[in-house]
Amino acid sequence: MSDLTKDQIRQNVRSRYKQIALQESNSGTCCSTSSACCDSPTEISSKLGYSTEELSVVPEGSNLGLGCGNPQAIAELKPGEVVLDLGSGGGFDCFLASRQVGETGRVIGVDMTPEMISKARANASKGGFSNTEFRLGEIEHLPVADQSVDVIISNCVINLSPDKPQVFREAFRVLKSGGRLAISDVVLNAELPAEIKNDLDALYSGCISGASPIDELKMILEQSGFTQVTIETKDESRAFIKDWLPGAKIEDYIASAIIKGVKA
Repeated sequence: MSDLTKDQIRQNVRSRYKQIALQESNSGTCCSTSSACCDSPTEISSKLGYSTEELSVVPEGSNLGLGCGNPQAIAELKPGEVVLDLGSGGGFDCFLASRQVGETGRVIGVDMTPEMISKARANASKGGFSNTEFRLGEIEHLPVADQSVDVIISNCVINLSPDKPQVFREAFRVLKSGGRLAISDVVLNAELPAEIKNDLDALYSGCISGASPIDELKMILEQSGFTQVTIETKDESRAFIKDWLPGAKIEDYIASAIIKGVKA
């Protein structure tokens, strides 16, 4: 993929998420391009495995219903840990992680869309999350120091990157020795039809045409230095993925997965 095409993808994704960040009401937005996806963010997140309590303790407007799983539920976060969220959006997962790491811990959210950063910072102020900060940057070039993070989480974002090997090299760089990845994202179960794969505009920014095959993703993680790599697909994700592109049977090609790895 040429640098020009990579930049085009980033611009398309940034433009779409800018529009979402600026919407007064986020009902009807999800990790999809379909207007048929009309559940509220709360309803969407309930399907993704978030509890009623989790949905009730975050600032209003932080849950945009854009994920495909619940990464902080699988991250086994401990008090005092430093957590990094790749593609933090309105801050939803960061605020949940903040409660788990406590006052002695810290949460850093990175997002490449200025409007999302502004939204997340306003939400943090509104909710009094003093141990949480948001930094503007691309996940391929993290504004985070070497070996400074215990856990990296992410929710349906890495598939949006046109340079996934660089994302995981950066993730490896910023993790401490013994640090870990706990990511929810979409993966390919089968080769996408050409008309879907080549739609760099709508379907890439909608978490569909940027998904990687499981074997390829595992190889990228291991080449980046990660050990104990596991990628576990969630069959129940078919129920909500089918709404991302109604009628296209997209659920036959992609699934949500739990992706884990350790920096030895």
